[in-house]
Amino acid sequence: ASLFCLAFPLLLLYAAWYDVSTMTIPNWVSIGLAAAFLPAAFAAGLPMQLVGLHLAFGAGVLLACAGLFYLGVFGGGDAKVIAAASLWTGLAGVSSFVMGMAIAGGVLAVSLILLRKMKLAPTKEWAKRLLSPQEGAPYAVAIAIGALIAAPASPVLAAGLAGMGV
Repeated sequence: ASLFCLAFPLLLLYAAWYDVSTMTIPNWVSIGLAAAFLPAAFAAGLPMQLVGLHLAFGAGVLLACAGLFYLGVFGGGDAKVIAAASLWTGLAGVSSFVMGMAIAGGVLAVSLILLRKMKLAPTKEWAKRLLSPQEGAPYAVAIAIGALIAAPASPVLAAGLAGMGV
């Protein structure tokens, strides 16, 4: 389970980095995160009933996030990464995931507002985009932080961490 579980932090960190760099999240990141869940769950020895609950929860989160995307609350990439990460965290980690994501998102927003008011003149294209008042926020950073905070509550990730001797 431990090798499959590496997909969770690595893909979340990649999504955060890519979002900061480009203000987008590639679809393959969400697909990979979702696809790695099943082999990790089976390798961790999760009962089929619990795997089914995680899948149902992830589907519910995807529907809720699709609605929020439709309302313009956040981007489609954000919606997909939140849903894919929710497969892993499940109901056991939802409160710490949402709370961590909300706090990290607030810190991210305040930081961007302050940096954008400083009228810095970055030379790198990604930094210009990040500091542009016309751009949104690379919310995958907050998603990754929230999901990583919630990771210990996940039975799949707890088994993976135990397999790594953590």
